[in-house]
Amino acid sequence: MDNITASELAGFGVGTLLLCATIAAPKIDAFISASQRSSLGMCKRCGNMKIIACIECKGIGLVKKGGLIGFNLVDDLYKTLGGDELKGKQTYCTKCRARGI
Repeated sequence: MDNITASELAGFGVGTLLLCATIAAPKIDAFISASQRSSLGMCKRCGNMKIIACIECKGIGLVKKGGLIGFNLVDDLYKTLGGDELKGKQTYCTKCRARGI
């Protein structure tokens, strides 16, 4: 890259802006939806659906044995991408009594 032209520099700038917008989109969407819900007098988290996923089991109803020690990023990513449940010891969630909500 000996000499960068103005159009190449502008292309890099636009690409950077698009990348930043893509990364920030979920947070901006959550902020806008929360403000709309509050202006309508609705619950900011659930939108008056009265169904919020359990924090411990993330709505599944099962938790891995071991608590924080049993945390494995690869297993969670695999499950998020639609893979079958990996073999491991799981118990029913005690916080939501295995209902997921």
